[in-house]
Amino acid sequence: MSQSLTKKKIAFLATDGFEQVELTKPWEAIRSAGAEVVLVSLKAGKIQGMHHDEEGDQFDVDQTVDSVSANDFDGLVLPGGVLNPDTLRTCDKAVSFVRDFFQQHKPVAAICHGPWTLVEADVVRGRKVTSWPSLKTDLINAGADWVDQECVCDQGLVTSRNPDDIPAFCEKAIEEFAEGKHAKQTA
Repeated sequence: MSQSLTKKKIAFLATDGFEQVELTKPWEAIRSAGAEVVLVSLKAGKIQGMHHDEEGDQFDVDQTVDSVSANDFDGLVLPGGVLNPDTLRTCDKAVSFVRDFFQQHKPVAAICHGPWTLVEADVVRGRKVTSWPSLKTDLINAGADWVDQECVCDQGLVTSRNPDDIPAFCEKAIEEFAEGKHAKQTA
């Protein structure tokens, strides 16, 4: 990963129940590439990470979704975990925050169950994506072309299936964040 993200600011949108490694590994990689990383959530305080079905660590929230705008960032990461995106997609402000990245043609990276929030934001129609297998039907019903691949990138949208894909996910996300806006990306 030789791309530099100096002067880039990347949001990580998560809430209680996120898959911890799907936040921490991309966070470390993106920060190591030079970006400022910001944990955005639905509430102030701490959010609970998970190691699959067991509690992991708690993480300090930097900003709430009520206090930020996609204008403030150069890209977005959506970690998985089952509870995390299921909760995010029921919050209008979170869904709008995600949709705004697409309207502004900014890169977005979603792993595992993270694409569930993309379905709610109605931004996958006509895009090639991957995810945890249980999301396949939801993504297809939302108009996506779902494939079973380690990492897929379609016009600035990076998706991966699971924690085993994190190295490829991080590498491609950093490349897209370094590249910046995508003229063809539309909401």
